[in-house]
This record gives sequence, structure tokens and C-alpha cells, in this order.
Amino acid sequence: MVQQVTNGIKISVKTKFEGIRHQVHRLLFTFSYQITIENQSNSSVQLLSRHWKIFDALNNLEVIEGDGVIGKKPIIAPKKSYKYSSYCNLTSPTGAMSGFYNMINFTDTSKFKVQIPSFQLTVPAVLN
Repeated sequence: MVQQVTNGIKISVKTKFEGIRHQVHRLLFTFSYQITIENQSNSSVQLLSRHWKIFDALNNLEVIEGDGVIGKKPIIAPKKSYKYSSYCNLTSPTGAMSGFYNMINFTDTSKFKVQIPSFQLTVPAVLN
């Protein structure tokens, strides 16, 4: 698990290799990831949007931007957390993801970025 705190918001990431899929004439390596967003501040915050960079070992880069996460824009009260799971496909057995969330603080209406720590996506057999 990797973790990082930015502006009182702690991001924790767990990953899991889910398997290999065949698509047209290539293999896709599927990974799931679970994100926990913990509000350690004294203000309620809302996640507005996300920005991801997904890298694989073949030097492919995919950038994903969009509103919320999994179709939601969660409001997280002080000392509470929000969890969600998602997945990505890579064209190689190793890669990495990183990014940030755009959030708003309800106390002073300021918008801020919360860094998502870089995390590795690796097929377990590659480590042997």
C-alpha cells in the first residue's frame, strides 16, 4: 500500500492484478485499485474531478481526466473517509499510475489539488 497526505487529505492505494484479457490481436493486463480518501482536516471537502497518468513498460502514456470518481463527487466530512475501487488495462505486465484530485474546501470555498501517490502495477510472476 502507498500513502500520501496533501493539505490534510490522506490518499491510500491498494492494487491487485486481476488477469490477462485478449483484445483483437493483443494482450491486456488488468489491474484493480482501491483508493481510500481520508479527510484529516477540520473542514468538509468535496472531490470535484480527477487527473490520472497511466504508464506502461512500453512507454505508452494514457491521461484520463474527468468529473468525480466512478460517477460520484463525494463530500467527505472531517475525520471521515471515502473508498472506491476501479481498474485499468495495460499493454505490458508492468506499469504505474499517478495523478491528483481537484477538491473544494467548504469552510473557505478554496479549491486545491490533492496528490495521488505514484503506485506500481506489476504482474506477480514478473517479480520472480
